[in-house]
Amino acid sequence: MADHVFHRPGPLKQANKAHKTGRHRSKGAIDNALKGKVSNTAISHKHKQIQRKEQRRNQISQLRKNKREEALALKRQLGGQNTAPFLVCILPMHQQIDARSALAILESCDEEAIVERTPSGVTYMNLPRFKQRFAFIIPPVGRGNELTVLDYLKVCDTTLMLTSAAMGEDDVFDKWGHRIFNMISAQSIPTPVVALMDLESINPKRRSSAKAAVQKFISKLLPKEKIMQLDTNMEGLNVMRRIGGQKKNLIYNRNNRPHLFGDHVEFIPNPNPAEDEGTLKVTGFLRGTPLDVNGLVHITGLGDFQMSEIHAPQDPYRLDKYRSNQDTSDIRLVAKADPNKQTSLQSENIPDPMDAEQTWPTEEEIAESQKETKKMKLIKRVPKGYSAYQAAWIPDVEEVEDEDDEEDDDDDMDGDDDDNDEDEFMSCENKSFDGECEEPESDTEEYVDTASVSDAAINDEKYDQQMDFHEERETMKKIKEARIDEMWPDEIDTPLDIPARTRFQKFRGLESFRTSPWDPKENLPYDYARIYQFQNFERTKRRIINEAKEIDGAVPGWYITIYVANVPATKWNAYKSAQLVDNVIVYGLLPHEHQMSVVNAVLKRIPDSEVPIKSKERLIIQCGYRRFVVNPIFSQHTNGDKHKFERYFRPHTTVCATFYAPIQFPPAPILAFKTNPDSTLALVARGCLLSCNPDRIILKRVVLSGHPMRINRKSATIRYMFFNKEDVEYFKPVKLRTKCGRLGHIKESLGTHGHMKCYFDGQLRSYDTVFMYLFKRVYPKWTYDECLITCEDADTEDKKNDQPEAMQE
Repeated sequence: MADHVFHRPGPLKQANKAHKTGRHRSKGAIDNALKGKVSNTAISHKHKQIQRKEQRRNQISQLRKNKREEALALKRQLGGQNTAPFLVCILPMHQQIDARSALAILESCDEEAIVERTPSGVTYMNLPRFKQRFAFIIPPVGRGNELTVLDYLKVCDTTLMLTSAAMGEDDVFDKWGHRIFNMISAQSIPTPVVALMDLESINPKRRSSAKAAVQKFISKLLPKEKIMQLDTNMEGLNVMRRIGGQKKNLIYNRNNRPHLFGDHVEFIPNPNPAEDEGTLKVTGFLRGTPLDVNGLVHITGLGDFQMSEIHAPQDPYRLDKYRSNQDTSDIRLVAKADPNKQTSLQSENIPDPMDAEQTWPTEEEIAESQKETKKMKLIKRVPKGYSAYQAAWIPDVEEVEDEDDEEDDDDDMDGDDDDNDEDEFMSCENKSFDGECEEPESDTEEYVDTASVSDAAINDEKYDQQMDFHEERETMKKIKEARIDEMWPDEIDTPLDIPARTRFQKFRGLESFRTSPWDPKENLPYDYARIYQFQNFERTKRRIINEAKEIDGAVPGWYITIYVANVPATKWNAYKSAQLVDNVIVYGLLPHEHQMSVVNAVLKRIPDSEVPIKSKERLIIQCGYRRFVVNPIFSQHTNGDKHKFERYFRPHTTVCATFYAPIQFPPAPILAFKTNPDSTLALVARGCLLSCNPDRIILKRVVLSGHPMRINRKSATIRYMFFNKEDVEYFKPVKLRTKCGRLGHIKESLGTHGHMKCYFDGQLRSYDTVFMYLFKRVYPKWTYDECLITCEDADTEDKKNDQPEAMQE
């Protein structure tokens, strides 16, 4: 038997390479990807220009040079020979500081300084040493003058804040100083300079510590600012050097528009005595952008007007040495208005009464409407010590408001009684902004804290007389409703006496709040026919702002006289009698900025304001250069095309406020004020202008809740959401959601008392709650009322009726 031989393979066995491409594609995969593609007939290669080291260095040098020239050109736009002087606002941050003493130090800082004062209170000073010129203005300070200070700071280039070392290290700013600083910081502070006075009057051993304490306090508010001492002439010269040499803050809302601080104002009545109008001549230095004579101007406290002419007299405050030999009577005509090119003062669109199948009102309806809108005597509650000018800014709190239209009738059942509470006012909870509420008016009127009540033995009856118990109850009710809405947002009870399909007939369900479509042109209110809308707001804004810089007209830096046409004499007399100063602030309006539209603004509550603000509550809004009274509605500031309506503007939150107002192109700061029970103003929110978009969809949500009665896996019997079979069938297409996140729908009705069988995507828990979300679009109410000084009309009525006590209680 032959032996079996076994083959033992050696180490040289052939191993074929596996066809694996690894991370690269195989040739077959590449061929499959290229199937059906047509190759390019010509291939273009981008030849990237490769710069040498010397060329790159030269390019960087040129860019640096261009930026330096732009910065110098921007810096030379103010304070020079042919430019407007630096407009400096001297603002004491303590009521006991005398701003005139600080101005006297600045006037005497240089022997060669040329100082001139105008009858309106503007002080012009030329410094040949610096080849610069300055203009100083001092606003009235104290309680009730906050709005005047804000108006002054809108047009100023520099804010000279005065503090005093004699007040103590713990009293750098008093209550009024804290209040006004919070307001101007919300508005945007023009380039600040902080000056410390009275440092020489304290003990020399305490000067360094006192200055360090003030610097520490200022660093918390203005981290980049270093305080300067202002007691001697040399220190005054250093302050002037700082004002003229520092980089100015860019305030785009002011720089994008022509503006003028008038230091000479004259009213010329028309020759025809039958016309109660005249021409207002305003003279001053033009700043910002060129001014077109065919455009419109806005005068703070008076309104919008047209111009007839623009003259350019000789600059009486020239810097050169031949200024005394110039002929000041030489006046040249810069531009004259063309009636064919002038901008119309029409601010609202005139809707067609026959459009949209609307019927013309009968004579009885017209007479009833005129009777309802009949002008009523204005009765204002004015704090003790207020002047006529300060009282003119207080809105007419007892003016009769219009009732809600039928669109808001459903709000009466879910606790959203907006218009019945429009005249509610916030209490003096704001410690930082409502310091005047705690400030004593006289020796017999003062507020004490709770710790000293027992020591002072205050009479309870006298204390009760100072309390407004109606306001206390309304505030408590508002806080309670806001708390309930926060705990159970948008939840309401289904009414028992009204069918749900009737009660919520204007509401609809949405498959998804984020993705479901909603037509922005559907069922618009009648007020939308009165407003204007842009096809592309952002594109129009960029075009108008760029064109405003190239307008042919008066150039910024010129000393000009504006002839404002057709100013009512009664309005001017009221403004003149109520004004504390003789200055007028004029703004040139950009195209379309006098036309009405729907304005959206982002607002954030200030930290010291704790009382919730109800939607459609009356607020005083300062938007850029305008100030008006509106009743805004609030919505969530979110992305997307739909935004949820917010019933309350709660503390420490941010919302978007929507209201009717004239168009204004952003950026623009916005301040929201509320009137206190003692008629003082409290800052409650700050923000910025978002857009002028009527197509912003604001949806009000109501949540109907039901409870599971029986649960069988994914099926459940729900009750207490509806109370009749017809309502269940009506809302059958609307999706259901639960608190635990389940989704479901109504299968069928059970019985005749509102029980229904529902299916869900998972097992329901016995403690779960079923919700149905319904939405409807809401719109703001047309309550726009511009804050104009019209106290003369009220005074005239008071004189006719022999009731001089109408302005004060």
